[in-house]
Amino acid sequence: MFASVLAFVPWLLSYVLPFLVVLTVIVFVHEMGHYLVARWNGIAIQTFSIGFGPELVGWNDKRGTRWKISAIPLGGYVRFVGDMNAASVPDPDAVENLDPELAPHLFANKNVWQRISVVVAGPLANVILTFVILYALLLGYGRYTIPPVITGVTAGSVAEQAGLQAGDTVIAVDGYVVRGFEDFQRFVATSPARQVSLAIERNGAPQTLTLTPEAVEVQDRFGNNQRIGRIGVSRDVADNDVTLYRPGPVEALGMTVEEIRFIVQRTGAFLGDFFVGRGDVEQLGGPVKVAKVSGEVATLGVVALINLTALLSLNIGIFNLLPVPMLDGGHLMYYLIEAARRKPLSMRIQEMGFRLGFALVLALTVFTLFNDTLFAYLRTLN
Repeated sequence: MFASVLAFVPWLLSYVLPFLVVLTVIVFVHEMGHYLVARWNGIAIQTFSIGFGPELVGWNDKRGTRWKISAIPLGGYVRFVGDMNAASVPDPDAVENLDPELAPHLFANKNVWQRISVVVAGPLANVILTFVILYALLLGYGRYTIPPVITGVTAGSVAEQAGLQAGDTVIAVDGYVVRGFEDFQRFVATSPARQVSLAIERNGAPQTLTLTPEAVEVQDRFGNNQRIGRIGVSRDVADNDVTLYRPGPVEALGMTVEEIRFIVQRTGAFLGDFFVGRGDVEQLGGPVKVAKVSGEVATLGVVALINLTALLSLNIGIFNLLPVPMLDGGHLMYYLIEAARRKPLSMRIQEMGFRLGFALVLALTVFTLFNDTLFAYLRTLN
């Protein structure tokens, strides 16, 4: 029994702890976005919670807001005074019994544009966190790069069929600037079975080619299966080919914005694949997979874990903007409809939407948990 407990401790420190650190930072920033904009709009805030379920520890500030850490560390919420629940559904009974002086400070009584600003603030805070991390890493560490010159083309490959030749210099992929061969590889790898446009330079003359990378299954250094795009080119690397590039503050600004645009576009394309039958369910990840990835990345060092935090923060921000009731995007959808109609949707419709949204989010959570554990078990059999 004691030996089992001792064996559990390394697993806890290796996987769970990095996951909780990453998730807590992302959730705190997201909810702080909602909190700050709500404060700026004069909205009374009842609770700021990291996690769900029973309270583990908490305190009240001088404005009456309850700050707490809850037992289930898989999210968080900001609950406003007069809300029925953490989803910001107004509670008519509570509103009637509140001090009339609080009425102007209720979220439900703010104009629609103020409510929209509060809803958007959470995902926007995630984008800002991603930007700050990527920008700081780029300025602080720079990046190692290899000239984007193709030195080999596999016979019969997608690249050969598209007309690529040894000696071609890749300038851009789908409009994204290629500063090094590693950029070219990444842009292609994230487009399995999706057509891409290449801007190249051959003998000093610019050309444009289109091709569709072949979707292949590969394993990363941790044994995880990944579906990537491959076209069949290579780059011979000499010692003097690898250089450390340090952009200036202004150039790093543009590079960071372009990187965020790339992640958003590729995330949208990844989600879109599931609507056209190209998606691979094994690539979907829930808490278990995120915990596993966090633990694996943590073995690569603090910088790698910080970089993962930036990526997950942006993806969580994007996910929260999906037009699903219970998520920020669902609230945003309601308020945009209200702005167009000049009156809110009925409480009955809103409650039905939130119940449907709750069911969808719950179903997705259960599915990803099952998906994570199923494929993890299947990998142990191989």
